[in-house]
Amino acid sequence: MAEEGQKVSLHVYDLSQGLAKQVSTSLLGKPIEGIWHTGIVVYGNEYYFGDGIQQTPVGTTPYGDPIRKIDLGVTNVTKDAFDSYLKEITPRYTHETYNILKHNCNCFSNEVAQFMVGTTIPEYILNLPNEVLSSPLAPLIMPLIQNLEATLRDGEVPQGLQFQAPIGSTENSNNQSSSESKTIQPMVDPLGNARSVIQDDIAKEFAAIRAAGTMSPSEAAALATKNVMQKHGFLNPT
Repeated sequence: MAEEGQKVSLHVYDLSQGLAKQVSTSLLGKPIEGIWHTGIVVYGNEYYFGDGIQQTPVGTTPYGDPIRKIDLGVTNVTKDAFDSYLKEITPRYTHETYNILKHNCNCFSNEVAQFMVGTTIPEYILNLPNEVLSSPLAPLIMPLIQNLEATLRDGEVPQGLQFQAPIGSTENSNNQSSSESKTIQPMVDPLGNARSVIQDDIAKEFAAIRAAGTMSPSEAAALATKNVMQKHGFLNPT
C-alpha cells in the first residue's frame, strides 16, 4: 500500500534576532529583513544543514520558533526513499563544506524542496548573500559573517549578532563579573550618537578618494567607510 502524500513546509528563522532589519540600511545602504536560516519540515521532523545534515522532531530545533512557516506542497516521496536521498547527498553537506555565503542551510533546503515537491524556496532567502556582497560596505561586516559561519558550522545557534563597541564605551567593563562580561547583547545601533559625525566624515573621505581618480565609486565607498570606522574605533585595523 502506497504511503499517503506528506505535507512539506519551510521553517524560516532570523539569526540576527531582528538586528539586521534595524541596522542594515545604515550599515549596508539597503534594507535587509533578516539573516535567514531555514529547515525543511516533513514526516514530523525538521531537516537542516549546519554541522552536517541535522534532523530533529518538529518544534525542538535550537533556533526557537520560526518567524515564518511556508507551505511548499505535498510530496509522494516515501520516507524510505527520502532517507536514501539524504544518505546520498550527505557527502556534499558536511562540517567541512559549510559556507555561509555559497553552501549553507538555505542551499540545502532549496535542494531538498526541489527533490520533494519540485519547487524552490523563496528568492529573497536565496539571494541574501548577493544582497550583502553587492553592498559597497560589505568589507565592514565580513568579520561578523565569518564568526557567524563558524558558529553555524559547529551546529550552534548565535545568541545575538554583535558589532564592536566604540573605544571608550567599555570604561566600566573592568568592574563587571566574568559571567556578565561574557553575555552577548545585540547592539541596536553600533554608531549611536556619533552617527551624523561619522556620516559627514565618510562623505568627506569618499570625496577625497574619488578625487584621486584611482577607485570606482563602490571601492571608494568601502575604503572611506573602513577608514572612518577605524578612526572612530568601530573597527579594528587589519
